[in-house]
Amino acid sequence: MEILKVENLSKSYGKGETLVKALNQVSFSVEKGEFVAIVGASGSGKSTLMHILGAVDRPTEGKVFVDGIDVFKQNETELAKFRRRKVGLIYQFYNLIPILNVRENMSLPILLDNRKVEEDYLEELIHTLGLEKRVLHLPNELSGGQQQRVSIGRALMNRPAILLADEPTGNLDSKASKEIIALLKESNQKYNQTIIMITHDMSLANHASRIIVLEDGKIMSDSKVIK
Repeated sequence: MEILKVENLSKSYGKGETLVKALNQVSFSVEKGEFVAIVGASGSGKSTLMHILGAVDRPTEGKVFVDGIDVFKQNETELAKFRRRKVGLIYQFYNLIPILNVRENMSLPILLDNRKVEEDYLEELIHTLGLEKRVLHLPNELSGGQQQRVSIGRALMNRPAILLADEPTGNLDSKASKEIIALLKESNQKYNQTIIMITHDMSLANHASRIIVLEDGKIMSDSKVIK
């Protein structure tokens, strides 16, 4: 089942001689449960693409459909709800709330949406992420790897249509990086979670099931990973 469809997506900045095309007629689709890596050097357009997929930026041209929703036909109120419910975001620098503990940080997206926390699911995620002994700790009492685990849990709490991971291991050492990739793969397999991971690291991308390579705002290749 198709969960994401991107049609002729373009994003431009500036005008005339200063015009920069960050994305240029990008089209692709993703099936539910796929783990896709989008790879490119700095300036390739991958971060711009992620911001548009997460509905935090608008395209100059083109369309994005997520779970059957024409994303940018929505008004601002609908977009805000879409971001809360349909997209999970994992950032390189975690973006946890410093005064909230692990359980509170993971529950925050549900509470901001004025909904009741599924306690059984929260406990399951805490166990899956290996955070049972850290639930009452604040972010500054956690290692970088543990903070990123909390970030993953927070992103999964809404059972999003797509999980967007922006350089999720970029701020971690090699041991923690391997643990985070393993957790992403587990969420992909255990929950059939669709994941789109943005990275410049091809060795990291090879853990996905499919790699899309961006260069100068265009798709240069789109291939399955042979395990």
